[in-house]
Amino acid sequence: MTLLNKLNKSKKTQMVSMVIEINEDGYLASIPGIQGAFAEGDTPHEAIFNCLDVLKMIIEYRQEQNQELNLGEIEFTQNTRLTFTMPIGF
Repeated sequence: MTLLNKLNKSKKTQMVSMVIEINEDGYLASIPGIQGAFAEGDTPHEAIFNCLDVLKMIIEYRQEQNQELNLGEIEFTQNTRLTFTMPIGF
């Protein structure tokens, strides 16, 4: 069973913070505190999704090695609210 299937069944999800920076090739997205969790993209959107793909690979590898990432986890209920900040322009 994959991590996403487990999370969907338990109604819990893991949260990460991501940093987006402009670099000479476009944008760099990284997740502080997780070694190797970074990726580039031509747009912020592309960098974010590339970084999420890298994170999924890291999670799968760590699961195979029986290692934890210790990511923040929240349980979703009918009253759960999420607040996040998102840029609307660069």
